[in-house]
Amino acid sequence: MLVIHPKDKTTAMLSVLYDGLEAQVVDDCRSTKEIGHLLHHASTQERIMLLGHGSYKGLFFRADDSKDDFDKIIVGHAHAYHLRKHGGNIVAVWCNADQFARAEGLHGLFTGMIVSELSEALLYQVETTQEELDRENVKLARRLRALLDEGIPLNEIPKRMLAMDDVHSPLTTFNYKNFYYL
Repeated sequence: MLVIHPKDKTTAMLSVLYDGLEAQVVDDCRSTKEIGHLLHHASTQERIMLLGHGSYKGLFFRADDSKDDFDKIIVGHAHAYHLRKHGGNIVAVWCNADQFARAEGLHGLFTGMIVSELSEALLYQVETTQEELDRENVKLARRLRALLDEGIPLNEIPKRMLAMDDVHSPLTTFNYKNFYYL
């Protein structure tokens, strides 16, 4: 499995998705060419996980996660060919990964907006606290990992995630509704 998960304290809980698994983890800054090489050589039989912060333009990287700004797009349009060629065995968890996937013709499990910081909660008018964010996003990641470990087909995961929301707070309702199989 190839995992691209740039280090960031606000998405560190996503490491539960690959901890303990045989995976090549990229958590540092790489050039567009280096990422392209990794994606090109990933077997279509293995899963690709793209995790962290991003937008409809792709997955972001920032050297200093104490700052709000990002340094670059680490996986973006330049990598779409390799991702399309890979098929549907992609799990992408970042804000608006679904928009990126739709624009690039990708298939797999993608998230829409996922609130992982208080600034995002304010922007999307989702009532929550830092404590709830920390607790519930760890639960969300663990639940997704359990489904992946059980071998649940990616196309079934969005409805399964919805059913796993046992809190039904504004935060969990917002986040659990934002899983899409494309």
